[in-house]
Amino acid sequence: MIPTKEEWIKALTERHGKELQKAFSATTVAICGLGGLGSNIAILLARAGVGKLILIDFDRVDITNLHRQQYKADQIGMYKTDALADNLREIAPYIELEAHTERITENNAVKLLQSADIICEAFDKAEAKAMLTDIVLSELPDKYLVAASGMAGLGSANGIKTRRVTKRFYLCGDEVSDVNDGMGLVAPRVALCAAHQAHTVLRIIAKQFEV
Repeated sequence: MIPTKEEWIKALTERHGKELQKAFSATTVAICGLGGLGSNIAILLARAGVGKLILIDFDRVDITNLHRQQYKADQIGMYKTDALADNLREIAPYIELEAHTERITENNAVKLLQSADIICEAFDKAEAKAMLTDIVLSELPDKYLVAASGMAGLGSANGIKTRRVTKRFYLCGDEVSDVNDGMGLVAPRVALCAAHQAHTVLRIIAKQFEV
């Protein structure tokens, strides 16, 4: 049986406290890229009670995604925006979702992201990461950006860290490993980096900033 919205909010409030949960519920987070990082970030933030997620990705679920991304075998072929929205509503039935099934570019990024409080960069390719970072820092300077760099391979889990680059820019990962080196991406290390990003989002909302 799905709990009522009142029961849902009560449970979250008992866990986080009234004021913090109120802040979580009032926050909008944009997730750019819904692969190994983005799909995990979205589920973690939904479980934490973040009020609204903006989901952005142009791709479809492929069998090669299933070893590290939060999709199911029967969702192969679906757009990731649709599949992840379905999964999120199973986990957090009262979350507000805004989905954009398109590629983020220099031309549409500001329009897609302007209503977000915090932006999570969750791309695979370095060029896309750099493009989004440049746009957010130069054209959306009032937003927080939580980005990722380095989570590939079987290196130590302790190598995944969070660093505050500037007042509104955070970077999660080991900042060294590359998807093209060795065995590439594996589920636990990708999930670790995604957890760092999601936790950084929650700390920003709580005004507990890295030094």
